[in-house]
Amino acid sequence: MNQPLPGPWVEQWLSRPRLGRYLAECGGDRSRALETYEWNLRLAHAVLRDTAHFEVALRNAYDRAIQARWNRPGHWLFDSSSPVSAPLWRSTHGRRLDVNIPNRKAVAEAVNRSNRGAATPGAVIAELPFGFWWHLSDAAHERTVWIPYIYYAWPQGTARRQIDRSVYSVNALRNRAAHSEPLFGLSGWGSVVSVHQRIVDLLGLLNSDLAGYVRQTSTVSAVIAGRP
Repeated sequence: MNQPLPGPWVEQWLSRPRLGRYLAECGGDRSRALETYEWNLRLAHAVLRDTAHFEVALRNAYDRAIQARWNRPGHWLFDSSSPVSAPLWRSTHGRRLDVNIPNRKAVAEAVNRSNRGAATPGAVIAELPFGFWWHLSDAAHERTVWIPYIYYAWPQGTARRQIDRSVYSVNALRNRAAHSEPLFGLSGWGSVVSVHQRIVDLLGLLNSDLAGYVRQTSTVSAVIAGRP
């Protein structure tokens, strides 16, 4: 099938700055730049599939771990005394901040999107953003959430900092893929290959069967190998 030559319409579509990143990557070759953009989208789709599997596994594991140890009636998400909702004051740069403000907002918005008063725990959990679950393992929530609750979602002896850094990298890659940002040229914790390996490693800690399923069915490696 004949494709239109990558003329000025490409800048109108992608914007000059966005196209410029691909032109720089491809030595100024407009055809290769467009091919690389399409390849980047295929890679983003492959990444989003695997991060979606991880996100669902993570949020369900955390929900089970918290609810199993929640000693009050009802579901922990709907309780204002929950460690993810109750005021949690921390000092930063000389100011005292309630670090749970974003969590309360996220829960309230998820409840609102889930038919308000008729919202079920499962519907709210599905509406909460990935970042909500990542923040539960940060340093600010170590004593209130990690130690008493979500530590038990992981094998005994798992380090909070290791989980926090790994989940952060997955969330960061997911956000780049979701916003169609370039996935090439990333290094260290942010590279697609390294983060994808962390997804499989984290799933191995949460659910080894799911880790094997993702490893066998992922198309990330194949898409990377097919880069123009």
